[in-house]
Amino acid sequence: MNLFRLCGDVSHLIAIIILLLKIWKTRSCAGISGKSQALFAMVFCTRYLDLVMSFVSVYNTSMKVIYIGCSVGTCYLIFMKFKPTYDSNHDTFRVEFLLGPCVILALIVNHQFSFTEILWTFSIYLEAGAILPQLFMMSKTGEAETITSHYLFMLGAYRGLYILNWIYRFHTESFFDPIAVVAGCVQTVLYIDFFYLYVTKVLKGKSLVLPC
Repeated sequence: MNLFRLCGDVSHLIAIIILLLKIWKTRSCAGISGKSQALFAMVFCTRYLDLVMSFVSVYNTSMKVIYIGCSVGTCYLIFMKFKPTYDSNHDTFRVEFLLGPCVILALIVNHQFSFTEILWTFSIYLEAGAILPQLFMMSKTGEAETITSHYLFMLGAYRGLYILNWIYRFHTESFFDPIAVVAGCVQTVLYIDFFYLYVTKVLKGKSLVLPC
């Protein structure tokens, strides 16, 4: 494992912790897209089915368990424990328009036409767009809490660091996975506008306001 991947994993983990702490401390999931979190839970559950079939390392297994557990736990907090605070009126992104193309792409463009491989590929495509309901929700409300902005920034940083990881592995190991790389680049592009607003607003102590 190289430094870029490790930092990417740490950024991803920090993002998850920020979100969970935000919900738990405020006893509210206001401003958080339940649809995005449900999609992320679907991403991890379909990607890490090999958890019960193969063992790579303690680190690898631990991270898989953490991702699945935290994503499912987040959904529990949003849709059950703190459901009265969930703003479903603004969380209106049509996820079927995201799930459908991901399923079709996974069936057509994959490394191997097998059950686990198709699910893994589906998870890669789905992760690329899983943040869209959250961004769509923010565009409808016109603003985002600072702590939510930190969560999104760390999530975007995770993907950016993974791109550096792929570049490093290509030069040192001649490793190149076109499915993961293309999907990862698409996911990173979705964060570009947010990154700009984060740097120009949040880091200067201003509230993050988006055009409705």
